[in-house]
Amino acid sequence: MSIYSAPAKIILYGEHAVVYGKPAIAVPVPLLRAFAVTRSAEPGQGLIIRAIDTGHELPVDLAAEVDNSLVEMAQRVLRHLNATPPDAIIELRSDIPVASGLGSGAAISAALARAITACCGCTLTNEDLNMLVYAAEQRYHGTPSGIDNTVIVYEMPILFRSRSDFEPFHARTPLHFLIGDTGVRAPTRESVGDVRKLYEQDKQTIQKKLDAIGAHVEAARQALETGDLSAAGRLMVENHRLLRDLTVSSPELDRLVQAALAVGAIGAKMSGGGRGGNMIALVMPETEAQVRQALETAGAVRVWAAEVR
Repeated sequence: MSIYSAPAKIILYGEHAVVYGKPAIAVPVPLLRAFAVTRSAEPGQGLIIRAIDTGHELPVDLAAEVDNSLVEMAQRVLRHLNATPPDAIIELRSDIPVASGLGSGAAISAALARAITACCGCTLTNEDLNMLVYAAEQRYHGTPSGIDNTVIVYEMPILFRSRSDFEPFHARTPLHFLIGDTGVRAPTRESVGDVRKLYEQDKQTIQKKLDAIGAHVEAARQALETGDLSAAGRLMVENHRLLRDLTVSSPELDRLVQAALAVGAIGAKMSGGGRGGNMIALVMPETEAQVRQALETAGAVRVWAAEVR
């Protein structure tokens, strides 16, 4: 038995605008992970995926046409490796809530790909894995930017400009975040599509907002790299306001953001696709407990802590 995994992710600044070529800052959340456990199978049994969270058992046949994202990912990996399905059972489970802006789809795809590669006795570079997970993301999200798969595959904070243009990001001081889950599932594909409709209806107005988000990302990078947490927090709040203008926030997200700010969070904003899912609050260690309590009182169904160094 071997275990392979991949983390969740949060976007600190720049979601949605990143789809239009603007930069974004994102970080992994190592404490929330997707796991793939490999077990031996009888000779000739082939490859079977057991999705523990949904109770599905999925045989993988390279020749079969299926409408299942996990099987399609397995087929994609095997074809890339030029390998036949190994005799193996891969059990998948995840701590990451789905449709919540935390990259659950990319994480489970990355963990599955790593497990299949090991079962085949092959190796896979992060660059190739990133390409394969991006292809899976297209199934989930339509026209993804590539930021989720990149930060999840490389498991490091990044400043992202495009799938071929990203770099490690380093904050001067440790960053402490709380992630507040609204409990509302919201597929990213829908919110991305709605922003696209707004853009096509009024390109000039929406482009100004996207440009402003991009400018805030660059300013936030400088603030975090110089340790100016006050400026970083203000930029989070402004980023959230612009995302509200793009109609991708929600009453639940707005309520959690305001609750965090009211009790001393340095900054707060929605994170990810929006319309539900999660928000993040930048806090100091001494204010973390009171912000957590405020989020829970305001309706967060779960609150996780994340630290970025």
